[in-house]
Amino acid sequence: MTGQPLRTPSREPIGLQDRAFENLSFIRRTMESSASMTSVPGWGGVLMGLTALLTAALASRAQGGASWLLIWMAGGGVAFAVGMGSLIRKARASGVQLSRGVGRKFLSALSPPLAAAAVLTGVLYRGDLLDAVAGTWLLLYGTAVLAAGAFSIRIVPAMGLCFMVLGAAAFLTPPAWADAVLALGFGGFHIGFGWVIARRHGG
Repeated sequence: MTGQPLRTPSREPIGLQDRAFENLSFIRRTMESSASMTSVPGWGGVLMGLTALLTAALASRAQGGASWLLIWMAGGGVAFAVGMGSLIRKARASGVQLSRGVGRKFLSALSPPLAAAAVLTGVLYRGDLLDAVAGTWLLLYGTAVLAAGAFSIRIVPAMGLCFMVLGAAAFLTPPAWADAVLALGFGGFHIGFGWVIARRHGG
């Protein structure tokens, strides 16, 4: 025995680089949780509106309710593809990841009402209640946009509210007005709000 004191193993101090990475990660998580979804496509919305106007023109000449519904569903599919493509492109350009943070919250709020609209469309068709389709679509689309707008710029929930009001009013209008009401909502609102978003929030 030499009588030398026992040394307790010392803990290595965390390097400055490790601390910096931890701080940056914390800041990024905080910003993602509090940021707004600014990648809503303005010009994409305008294109969606133009698609809706064309669809309304074609649907007004449809022979029968099934053909009318099919035309609007096809037009809606095209508009959805245009909107999602524009959203993804603008998100990438602005460095926003749709799979995490505010982008994920935006899509999570947007999706359930749209899924509900798809289910109710089938229910209304089977029940021979196509007169209620326009109001249902506008109301639930407005709900989706309003909910997603909680994580986005202020104009987005305003647009959602306009769709909801028009959807509620659509239930009180004559069935013959369905194409005009849908054109006003999916056409006019998308073009008007899309133009403002494009001018104020980078395309």
